[in-house]
Formats: sequence, structure tokens, C-alpha cells
Amino acid sequence: MITRKWTPTKAGCLLLVTLLFLIPPQPLAAQQANSYDICIYGGTAAGVIAAYTAKKMGKTVLLIDPGSHLGGMTTGGLGMTDIGNKYAITGLGRNFYRRIGQHYGKFEQWIFEPHVAEALINSYIQNAAVPVLYRYYLTQATVQQGNIQSINLIKVDCNNDSIRTITAKIFIDCSYEGDLMAKAGVSYTVGREANTQYQETYNGVQLRDKHQFADSIDPYRTPGQPESGLLWGISPASLAAPGSGDAKVQAYNFRICLTNVAANMIPITRPDNYDSTRYELALRSMAKTPWTSLMGGLKFDVMPNNKTDINNNGPFSTDMIGMNYDYAEADYMTRRQIFKMHEDYTKGWLYFLGHDPRVKANIRPLMLKWGYPKDEYSDNSNWTFQLYIREARRMVSAYVMTQANCEGRVKATDGIGLGAYSMDSHNCQRIVVNGMVKNEGDVQVGVLNPYAISYRSIVPKAAECRNLLVPVCLSATHIAYGSIRMEPVFMVLGQSAAVAAVQAINNQQAIQDIDVTAVQQKLKQDPLADGSIPEVQVDDADTAYVRTTGTWQRLRSANQYATSILLSVAPGSAASSVRFNPPMQFNGRYTIYYYNLARANKASTAAFTIAAANGLQTITPSLVENGNEWISLGTYEYSSGSPFYVSIALPEGVQGDLLADALLFVPE
Repeated sequence: MITRKWTPTKAGCLLLVTLLFLIPPQPLAAQQANSYDICIYGGTAAGVIAAYTAKKMGKTVLLIDPGSHLGGMTTGGLGMTDIGNKYAITGLGRNFYRRIGQHYGKFEQWIFEPHVAEALINSYIQNAAVPVLYRYYLTQATVQQGNIQSINLIKVDCNNDSIRTITAKIFIDCSYEGDLMAKAGVSYTVGREANTQYQETYNGVQLRDKHQFADSIDPYRTPGQPESGLLWGISPASLAAPGSGDAKVQAYNFRICLTNVAANMIPITRPDNYDSTRYELALRSMAKTPWTSLMGGLKFDVMPNNKTDINNNGPFSTDMIGMNYDYAEADYMTRRQIFKMHEDYTKGWLYFLGHDPRVKANIRPLMLKWGYPKDEYSDNSNWTFQLYIREARRMVSAYVMTQANCEGRVKATDGIGLGAYSMDSHNCQRIVVNGMVKNEGDVQVGVLNPYAISYRSIVPKAAECRNLLVPVCLSATHIAYGSIRMEPVFMVLGQSAAVAAVQAINNQQAIQDIDVTAVQQKLKQDPLADGSIPEVQVDDADTAYVRTTGTWQRLRSANQYATSILLSVAPGSAASSVRFNPPMQFNGRYTIYYYNLARANKASTAAFTIAAANGLQTITPSLVENGNEWISLGTYEYSSGSPFYVSIALPEGVQGDLLADALLFVPE
């Protein structure tokens, strides 16, 4: 376990925080005390979903966040959702993206503007009437006999009545940093394990070619003269052995929301602490590999209403490589300083690309077309409130998720969520290798199928703490965490943690002793935590509910739903069809959706025959557009005892491959 002492950096408010660490905890009568069934620290999307779930299940809940906004990266600019396979997202996580879709007039959508996401996140809190403590951060956790008894908080601005003590039966740490976990004395790690520790291959030091500098780019201020010193941003560290472990952390950045709509645009101006020498290395890279667009150093993903989610792209971009090592275990004010340093760097990068005369004339005008949106982050100078903390502390519990889990070679039997994204790490350091500047640490390796995330990986070892769940800084190696650490997955794990917490309270159990099977059943039977009838999903791989006629192949595709698709090898044959027989439980009206996979040579339409209580109907919707999305087949009545199925075949005269993927039956 890595530990570091808290050291103050500023006077005033920090003096009060320092004193809190030096004196014993004060009696509750001397402070404002509150008691709850469940206390959640960290207003990330996971924290919001956990709070909503627990409150809907009848418990008293408090949500605490050091900031002024909820949702973390989900509302902080990450509008181009990283997921991998949508099948992995269930329950309220899936509900969030369905409701985003409703806002934009679609069934489901994973691309959105920040203010739309924030309004939706806030609606969960409002709907469940969850009390929230904003701008309070954690200073102490009191642990007795393996249970957190209480936590101490202090308000960011140190106003009167700023110290709070909160007691609860169960605590859930939903912060990106794992602060409550650490204060409670739970084992954790920071950095990269050596490959040998868990028999992995993609952990530790990795010198690869993604987001990498071309060969022969000189790292020195005066080219060819090491005595002149290194350019800004290059570490003097030597390259360690491949696969060796260290305490380095993958780079942070901001997911940047800009717009090119003049009426909604605030120009990018020279930021605080601007220093053009920070971008000298970018100029050398541009000279070696000329840019033809802004994508040379900015990954533009277009959001609705002419906005962006800009991410890191290329060897020199928005990732501030090597400048975040202290963040995970830093005190609150030091973290604010690191945040500000990243903000100045990123705004400076945008300003540099549009204004520095050394940037090629074909690039500067392209940057000047973009600015900060007036209708985003209006209370924060139109800049996001959330730094992308890709990784900080990671718990070390009785079960550690590893590369073997991601690859399906080891399967957790107590799964309470699924991972599906690539094993992904951004670069961890920028160094000199053989006289050339190189980035090190970037790994991007796909996973074959969605895989189970163990319940044991979100709870501490029983000997360390028995009333804490950690669904965000969960127990995983660096490279496995790189696959798990996606916002929708965090939402799923937050909901699972809340269900487990409620069960532990109801049964007066330690969180390690709860019945995981009962948690799994609750998540399946009441996925929205409100008692509503759950939707029914049938995938082509659910062989108990799928029957084929003719000759079909089961194969994988880059954008399939779940683990496979069915492909008719003799399209046009009357004998080639597939029937989905959903396991229905409740009478009522259901809208049926088909997952329309994007694939070359796919037939432009298919004949969907739907048998329902109101008769038999065949429709032939267009399958040309809206690839990799759900399309509606209409609304139909299910009545117990009446036939209810969907059959798919190729209409006469239609050419192309006949595909069959998943179907959804969504109750009205």
C-alpha cells in the first residue's frame, strides 16, 4: 500500500484543516452531526445512481461532493461515451442513455451535450429527494472494530458552521480518488504493477507506437546539445525494463466542449500563465509530420448542436503527460493547483494553435473557428468543472480484477456488472530513448466479449472494513482498470453497491457476507429500482429462446450486441429464418426493438413477422440507416396464452446478407 503524509500548501483555510489533523476528533455535541443509513462520498455519476437506488429502496441517504456540480465526467465533457459493447450496460445506467435519447428524440443515445447530461443527473437526485452536501471534502474517518463509525468533513470555503460529522450504517466511496477508502485504512495501490505480479502482459512499462512521436525528434532545447536541457514536458527518467512496475499514473486531461456557432461562441483568448515554450515540442513534431487538420493534435468528436467532445490525439495533445503523479494522494488545495495547471496548459494549447505564428497557416484559421459555448458551464467561465481523473488510487481487496478477467481466461462467479471496453491506458511518461523523445505507457488492446466484474472487487478485505463499498476505485490492476473505468460501467457498479448496502442493512450483515445471488436477482427483477416491469431482452446467443431454420453461421462483428450475430449463409432461401421467442412474464403492451447492426453487404431490409395477442403482422423496415442502433418494430399486445414471437427472414427479391442480432421488448 502506498501512503503519503498530508502537507498543507496554503494559509487561511488550510490552517483550519491542518488543525483538524493535529487534534483529536471533537465530541459530536461540538459539531453539527447527522446520521443516515447510507452515506455516499463522491458525486460522480456512480455516486448519483447509488444514492438514487438506495433512496428508492427506502433508506435514508446522504450524497457528499467537494464540488458544486454532480455527475463527474458524465456531465463534465465526456459526451462521446466510451463503452465498447452496449450489452454490458444494464439497469439505471442503461436508463440514463435511454433518457438522453428521449431528449434528442431517439430511443437511446450515447452522445450528448454536457448541460443535457447534468440536467438529467440532477433529475435523479430531485426525483428521489436525495440530500446533497456540496463543496464539502473529507478530512477524517473514524473506524472502530472494522466499521467506519463516522466521517469528518470541512467546507471548501471555510465559512461558519463548516465542520460536519456524518454517521452512517454503510458508506460508499464513489469518488474518482478513493479518498474515503484511504481514510478508512483500506489497502490500495497507485501506479502500475509489474507484469510478473499477476501474470499479465500489458501492465507496467510499455513503449508502443500509438500516440507516439516519429523517430529522430530532438528532445533538447538546443537541438543536438544535451547540456542545453530538455524541452518542457520531457522527463529525465530512463526507460525501465518492459513490463516493470512503477508509481506512475496515466495522463489526465479535459474533455473539451467547443462550438463553431458564432452566436453561441466565446473566443479562445490568452489564458492565465500562458507560456508558448510549453508547446515547442509540438512544433518539432509538426515539422516532422505536418498536420492537415486539427486532428493532428485534437481528437474532435461532434456532439449535437455543433459542439465537440475533444480528447487527446497524437504525440502532443491535451494529455498533460507526467504532471499528475502527486494528484491521487494530494490534499484538496494541492489538487486544485494541479487542476489549475492542467487548465492553463489546455487553454494555452488551444490558444497556441490559433495564434502562434509558428503554427502553419493552414491550421491557425481552423482553430479560430472554434470557441467556448455560452450555454455550457455558465457558472464556471464556460469551462468544465471536472478534470478527467482516469486513474488514481485502486483498492487491493480479496479479489483483484486482472488482464485474465478482461480476456475471459478467468471468470468471476459473483459478477455484479460487466466490463466491455478495450484495455486502455494513456501515456504515463515522456522520456528520451536513444536520443529521441518518446511517449511511454499507451496501451489499447481490445477485449473479445463482455466479462463479469466481481462483487468482491468492490468491497475491502473483511479484516480491514466491513461497512464500505468502493465501486469506482475498485480492486483491479492498472491494465484491467483501464478496461473497467468507463462512466456507464461505474453507474452499473454504483447501483449494484447500493443494492448490496441495503441488503447488508436489512440483514444486519457485513458487506462481505451479503447474498450476492440475491443482489443479482434484485438488479434483474427491478432494474430501475422503482418496481416497474422490466424489459425483456433476447440475444441471438440465447439459444433457449431462439430457433433457426435453414443454414446459419454464428460469428463476431466489431459492433455486435453481446457476443455474436447470426448470418444466413443462403440468403433468399425460403427455409432461412430465425424466430425469437421471448420469455414473457407480464401481460401488457410492449414496443419491440431490433438491434440494427452496421455491416457491409447487409440486406437493405428484412421481413419481421410479429405474432401477438392482436394478430400476426409482417413489416419490412429500412435497415440502411441508423446502424448499430435500436430501431422500433412497433408496439404489440402480449397476453398469456397467446402466441408472441418475432420471426426474421429475407423478403423475396432482396439481395444481401440476412442478419439477426438482439431484440428488446420494452413495456409501455
